[in-house]
Amino acid sequence: MMDQVFPEPTVGVFVFNPAGEILLLKSHKWPGKYVVPGGHVELGERIEEAVVREAKEETGLDVYDLKFVLFQQCIYDPAFWKPRHFIFFEYACRTDSLEVRLNHEAQEHLWVRLEAALHLPLDSYTRTVIEKLIAGDLS
Repeated sequence: MMDQVFPEPTVGVFVFNPAGEILLLKSHKWPGKYVVPGGHVELGERIEEAVVREAKEETGLDVYDLKFVLFQQCIYDPAFWKPRHFIFFEYACRTDSLEVRLNHEAQEHLWVRLEAALHLPLDSYTRTVIEKLIAGDLS
């Protein structure tokens, strides 16, 4: 069950479209919750490079104008589909496209205003970042 030796650095990608809406995904990895694209930082990869790569891999979107929002720790959260210890580096960014092409990690997506997102079933980490974005409290 536990094959992890160290915490895993990961990125969360809060993608905004030209209308100012954010991209949310439904993923089997966070059952019943909306999340954002993201994933592991690969060995030898800069965090910002991981943001761009993960957005492209999971959604087909090209992103730019990356802004660091915050980091969070996810330590064996039962909301995730298996026990893991992650360090999340959360970034907001922009895209010029609305054409989302999901890979196997997500089953559906939607574009939504930040305030409206708070009325959806979000995982706690996504909710924390959205609240910070609404407050305009960027690091």
